[in-house]
Amino acid sequence: MSVFNRAKWIWIGKEDSVDEYGEFFTKFTAKADEKTLCRLSCDGDYTLFVNGNYVSSNQYGDFEHYKSYDELDITKHVKEGDNTLAVLVWHFGESTQRYFLAPAGLIFEVEQGGQVCVESNFSTLCRKSAAYKSGAKKKVSAQLGFSFYYDSAKEDDWATTGVGCSPAVEVEKTCRFVARPNKKLVVKDRVNAKILKSEGTYFLVDLGEEVVGLPVLEFDSQDEQYIRVDFGEDLQPNGHVRRLIHDRDFSYEYVAKKGKNEYVNYMLRLGCRYLEVYTEKPITPTYIGLLPQVYPTNVKKVRFDSELDNKIYELCVNSLQLCMMEHYVDCPWREQCLYAFDSRNQMLCGYYAFEDGNYEYARSNLLLMSEDRYPSGLMSICYPCGTDLTIPSFSLYYTLSVKEYMQYSGDVAFAKQVLPRIRKYLDVFLARKNADGLLYRFEGANNWNFYDWSEGSEGVLKGNSEGIPDAQMNILAVMALRALKDICVMAGLEYPYGDADEQLAKATYEAFYNKTARAFSVTVGGDEYVEIVNALAVTFGIVSGEEAKCICEKLVNNELISCSLSMKCFKYDALLKVDAKKYADKVLSEIRDTYRIMVEAGSTAAWETIDGAAAFDNAGSLCHGWSAIPVYYYQKLLSWKE
Repeated sequence: MSVFNRAKWIWIGKEDSVDEYGEFFTKFTAKADEKTLCRLSCDGDYTLFVNGNYVSSNQYGDFEHYKSYDELDITKHVKEGDNTLAVLVWHFGESTQRYFLAPAGLIFEVEQGGQVCVESNFSTLCRKSAAYKSGAKKKVSAQLGFSFYYDSAKEDDWATTGVGCSPAVEVEKTCRFVARPNKKLVVKDRVNAKILKSEGTYFLVDLGEEVVGLPVLEFDSQDEQYIRVDFGEDLQPNGHVRRLIHDRDFSYEYVAKKGKNEYVNYMLRLGCRYLEVYTEKPITPTYIGLLPQVYPTNVKKVRFDSELDNKIYELCVNSLQLCMMEHYVDCPWREQCLYAFDSRNQMLCGYYAFEDGNYEYARSNLLLMSEDRYPSGLMSICYPCGTDLTIPSFSLYYTLSVKEYMQYSGDVAFAKQVLPRIRKYLDVFLARKNADGLLYRFEGANNWNFYDWSEGSEGVLKGNSEGIPDAQMNILAVMALRALKDICVMAGLEYPYGDADEQLAKATYEAFYNKTARAFSVTVGGDEYVEIVNALAVTFGIVSGEEAKCICEKLVNNELISCSLSMKCFKYDALLKVDAKKYADKVLSEIRDTYRIMVEAGSTAAWETIDGAAAFDNAGSLCHGWSAIPVYYYQKLLSWKE
């Protein structure tokens, strides 16, 4: 479909700047009750209004060479005769792990009856936002990006009159347009928020559970005044949320006008349970909370005999849903980033948790990842991402994710489409092969050789790792080669790497397996015996027979350094591969013992690690999609009923 044939990219000036808000206004003539579509795309995020009414928001994360546009049905907002269209655009202007820097711009067109009524060009009116503070550059976190500062005392009716606007500037952007590859998120009714404390100029609000949504403020103020709203997933022993954690600042700022204040930010989503409001003078609140914004899914209605199992399962499915924005996110509170490994766990669980297998959504994530163009040939740490950082091992998990998606969905065409990208990733790894037949770690501060949040597997973030072989990389490369082999078989394609997987598996076994310890070490000749290495070795066939059985006994007897929640899937896979009958109850027992802690703590989502909020120097996430793996194992190992 051809779009934007006459429309032009526009902005509020010839130059753009960091953390900038532009407002755009135009009029168009239309008929009432006739289907009317608005197509638009921007750099950053947008909020669309028609005749002063909120219509939609949320630009799909993308790249200039893979530029997504939304096609929105605005029929119910259109009236007979003259209509107004207004778009607020937030240009981030600085690369993060969830945004790839590109020139600022907005492009749109309105179509009715097959004819374009109006399109973006130099006749569109615009201005820098009066109420949103451009250039504030206050970051929530390095991954998530900017917070915001809104001054309601500077509000006016720009969205219906175009007051203060002047002609827009046409800007040069070269983009390859694609229709949004999945559904729009749905804005639901405001959550039932409860004010726990009201102490003059301080309010503590409980949303009742972890929520991902849009900030809402409704209150009366006798004076114009500054307000700060902090947000967090839990309350610390001092009774407050974790607002300041090193260079992170979990808050937004608002200037109240005198009288009634009614405000919604439709662009910055918060992931939290608690809000704290600090004012200069007393206010009378009507509502302080969030409008939940969710990806539309149909959850399978599953019930188990044990109430604990039901609670754990529901907690994990809820985590999956909370971590679904326009793409999968690791955690909605701290980062909101799409990672190749995190999303692998999320996809696998989603195939079981949702009635339609969630295939369209999974496919859109895999496709977005394949459009990444990191210079080294590996995948960036996240997608879309403008940060010069990669986790090499995550490029290997991508191949596993494509294989599993193909197995569950039967989508052969997609596997063929991304096969060239998979080969590029694998070629980069195979080029690391040394004379001993092993792959060597990636050096350089932009290569984070991370495998797990456990001893011996964390790697060095933004430090120069030693260029030596490690067991994890070599085993995962075998995994990826064999996953590609399976893809080729299913797709009827020729496998391009011959016996590379067998050679690498043999070299890995000989270098890292200690016959005295009867386990794999992390380094050649080392004495670091960790669960993740040994579980991977069993799961992906580096070892078998009695040696695999011995490793499984070490896994269940806690003789190895434990892996973190997200990697438990490989421990469980190893046990079930060797002897499902023997180990099924042990897998279920460990899941129950671990996740019972979250249930009894009153959590409504799965934690990043078992240390909860205390992890990572008090920066641990209490809602992390990669920890939802009980969904998969419960459905595989337990009988259930709808």
